[in-house]
Amino acid sequence: MVGRNNSFEVEFILLGFSDFPHFHDILFGIFLVIYMSIFLGNGLIILIAMIDPTLQTPMYFFLGNFSFLEICYTSITIPRMLTDLWTQKQNISLLACAVQLGFLLMLGATECFLLTVMAYDRYVAICKPLNYPLIMNHKMCVQLVSCSWTIGIPVQLGLTYQIFSLPFCGSKKLNHIFCDIRPVLKVACGDTSVKEFSLYATVVMFGVVPFVLILCSYIRIIGTILKLPSAMGRSKAFSTCSSHVIVVALFFLSVIVTYLQPKSAHSEGNDNFFLFSTPL
Repeated sequence: MVGRNNSFEVEFILLGFSDFPHFHDILFGIFLVIYMSIFLGNGLIILIAMIDPTLQTPMYFFLGNFSFLEICYTSITIPRMLTDLWTQKQNISLLACAVQLGFLLMLGATECFLLTVMAYDRYVAICKPLNYPLIMNHKMCVQLVSCSWTIGIPVQLGLTYQIFSLPFCGSKKLNHIFCDIRPVLKVACGDTSVKEFSLYATVVMFGVVPFVLILCSYIRIIGTILKLPSAMGRSKAFSTCSSHVIVVALFFLSVIVTYLQPKSAHSEGNDNFFLFSTPL
């Protein structure tokens, strides 16, 4: 009981920017500009999609939700990073770390499912255009988005609880720019193999399965597009999917490299790079 009670007093130290002590002001400015750009850009997309009658379509409904998700996603990490750079303090409490990780996992699962829903929307629009208004009606769109936002919450909260129920002893230094699963498990005491298995199972459930569904959708989409008689029609169809394909490729590549690579090949530096190379 004493060990469990003391665990609530644990503070981690984020070492992500410790190698650049003389560039904190520059990094603060860079990340502030990035955050404001993400916030204003995605906010503008949401506003335009809401007020423009010509954009009241399923595609822009999903895009508005995706933009809101990106605002939430970056708001979990960047404001905290800006505070650390401004105050030059790198410590974060166990509770704050758990809350940050929990929200990141839930929003990450939501992103996987939203990307899958957007792929399904493009599949119906291109492969079944005559039935598109009937299949992708407003009720169906709301149900798909609601499921995307909520379906991963119980599992991700359970995974977060499993991780932070471990005892932490010795070094509390996380070689990362925010609280993530691998850096936290690295400083945990005892056997973490069960938690690591839970991590892999979660990534397969919320990462690999949606990716396979998206891949199947685009195989059907490409097959349909190639059958179109006119080059202009094929070009227009491809253009409606190109941005989504780029987002899917970058996002799932970062997830695979960050969470599914073996320990022997794992590097926190690679994590930082790939997590910030995802489309924000």
